Amino acid sequence: MSTTIWVDADSCPKLVRNYLVNYSQKLNLKIIFVANKNIPCENPHPLFSMVITDKESQAADNYIIENISENDIAVTRDIPLASLLVEKNIVVLNDRGTRWTKENIKERKSERDFALNLSMLGLKGDGKNTYSKKEFAEFANCFDREIHRLIK
Repeated sequence: MSTTIWVDADSCPKLVRNYLVNYSQKLNLKIIFVANKNIPCENPHPLFSMVITDKESQAADNYIIENISENDIAVTRDIPLASLLVEKNIVVLNDRGTRWTKENIKERKSERDFALNLSMLGLKGDGKNTYSKKEFAEFANCFDREIHRLIK
């Protein structure tokens, strides 16, 4: 059974998207970007595809959930999506090098819900959302380890 790389593409940094497309070509693996709008790909190849879903809330997430297989890998920042995929025994990574598991996703989901509640009360954070070279390196190392474990 072959492995497919699924990317929740709308929130995925360009650096990560480009890395994944190039890596998938190197390993001859299918890669699918999913979003509710077209997300540019700098180096498309025959195993790359872009799925554009309806604009309704959760359409891209639902598409991934309905089409992903157990031997696949998903990259997403979306904690609720990651949680659902982990429950399906899918390997799920965020773009900062965390592999989500049944153990750590529950805590992260709780933190996310708490932050969302604070935001709804008007108590927002600093709004900074940077992506560093260190985070990318941690992602690349994590992805390399997990994809090789899947395709061995």
